[in-house]
Formats: sequence, C-alpha cells, structure tokens
Amino acid sequence: MAKLYRLLTAEDDSAFCHKVSDALAKGWELYGSPAYAHDPVAGVMRCAQAVTKVTDAPYDPDKRLGQQ
Repeated sequence: MAKLYRLLTAEDDSAFCHKVSDALAKGWELYGSPAYAHDPVAGVMRCAQAVTKVTDAPYDPDKRLGQQ
C-alpha cells in the first residue's frame, strides 16, 4: 500500500479546473488549500493544488503519478 502525492499546477483558467476535476474523478483527494501566485514574466496568475491518493499497489518511481 502506498500514499501518493501530486502537486497540480497550471495557469488560472478552466483547464486547471479540469485537471483537478480529472484527478478527483480518478480517486485523488484534495490535500490542503489551493495556492495562487502571479507570474510576472508571463503576466498571468498560476494555480497549484496538492492531491493525494492511497493505492494498494506499491509506489513505482518509473511511472507517472497520474498513472498510478
């Protein structure tokens, strides 16, 4: 059994919301509050949301976290 952690990040737009919603639909759970920061180079706001997931399979560092 393993507990996995991911930090989802992207520009503050609907694509970020879809990314988080997709993770939730695949069994990931929100961990903490979202964070926002201004990216002065790109001139946009960026979002971050941590998610965790408990899985019966052992952690495999060679697999992308979204595939575990």
